[in-house]
Amino acid sequence: MRRVSLLMALSLIVAATVLAAQPERTLLYYQDPDGAPLYAAGPKQTPDGRDYLPVFEDQPAAASQAPGARGRILYYRNPMGLPDTSPVPKKDAMGMDYVPVYADGDSAGDPSGTVRISPGRMQTLGVRTEEVVLRASPARAVRATGTVQFNERHLATVTTKVAGWIEHLTVAATGDPVRRGQVLAEIYAPDLVAAEAEYLVAARMSGALTASSLHRLRALDVPEEEIARLHRTGKTERRIGVRAPADGVVIDKPAQEGMRVDPGQPLYRTADLADVWLIAEVQEQDLGAIRPGQKARASFVAFPGRGFEGTVEFIYPTLSPETRTGRVRIVIPNTDQALRVAMYASVQIDTAETEVPVLTVPDSAVIDSGTRQIVLVDRGQGRFEPRTVRLGAQGGGRVQVLDGLHAGETVVTSANFLIDAESNLRAALQGFTAAPPAAGQQGVRP
Repeated sequence: MRRVSLLMALSLIVAATVLAAQPERTLLYYQDPDGAPLYAAGPKQTPDGRDYLPVFEDQPAAASQAPGARGRILYYRNPMGLPDTSPVPKKDAMGMDYVPVYADGDSAGDPSGTVRISPGRMQTLGVRTEEVVLRASPARAVRATGTVQFNERHLATVTTKVAGWIEHLTVAATGDPVRRGQVLAEIYAPDLVAAEAEYLVAARMSGALTASSLHRLRALDVPEEEIARLHRTGKTERRIGVRAPADGVVIDKPAQEGMRVDPGQPLYRTADLADVWLIAEVQEQDLGAIRPGQKARASFVAFPGRGFEGTVEFIYPTLSPETRTGRVRIVIPNTDQALRVAMYASVQIDTAETEVPVLTVPDSAVIDSGTRQIVLVDRGQGRFEPRTVRLGAQGGGRVQVLDGLHAGETVVTSANFLIDAESNLRAALQGFTAAPPAAGQQGVRP
């Protein structure tokens, strides 16, 4: 018994000597026994009852030894780029995981500015995403301003082809409505009286002179009604009526009773107001989307709540160097003659979708800083990457993406401003990130 007791005592002394000879190891944290990226500051068990494995200062984490690992984890840095690091896995005050920094310099492989957000915080922020897809180029509404003008195709000038004197005005005021063939004024013209007398003489004699005299009357714009009266009565008239060539209203009336007129001198100017032209001033960058035949809507301050529909008829070939706008002619029906020349209008022209599919995202996905446009790309596992994009046509709640995205990627469509704010803060403070902590040192805050 005494010999056994002596041997046990010697064994204890040897064990104590061996333990004393081993260097003291610093415990960093505990990691999932399968090498998953799950950590704990103290002892912990998996759901099936297995203990987490301790990781010491001189022992790299199991994750860093796994196939395809990026290398040994040096430390963990603040996910917002703040000057705060930790040698062990950690969360910030908002529940966001600290980002591991590897020995090869890779910080979790994320592009610059990437933000990590925990699932709980994503739910709190109300983050919504949508896949980038190919679809027809979105229709959009081009907005412009414009003014009403007469339809130039419905303007008419009333003249006479002979010299004479105005003896009577049937239409004597600007703005009076007129009908086609209506007598506007009666003039005394010696040449017309002589032409009528010549026709009567030729009619009595028959033959070629009759046709020649009739042709002369028509060349002098003597109305057919007057020729019929002349043939029926056989008497000339001192006054010959000047008739309206088309329906419309009088927009100018130089004629006055008693005045002498020369051949070609304007007596009246009329305009048909059944439809009018709306000349829209369209911004240069929007001209490429305008096509003849597109529908347009106009509103006027004189008629609040009422809309006027028209059709794009022509795009003028010149551009104003002062305003950098191009003129677009829109024809608007005006059956009740409510629209008047020089009225100011707000115009919306509806462009059509194109048949060629393009990349589109909801317009709510775009964050426009004024100098650039970015979207937040969902990279999975709570990671969001800010991506600069180049945009094209916009309309119908969607916008075309010309560059910066690929089909199948997912972008954030709501709460993106909040995520972008965190990304910008992180980028702004990136230069102030503290150096890696010394071995065994806890979080450092300068």
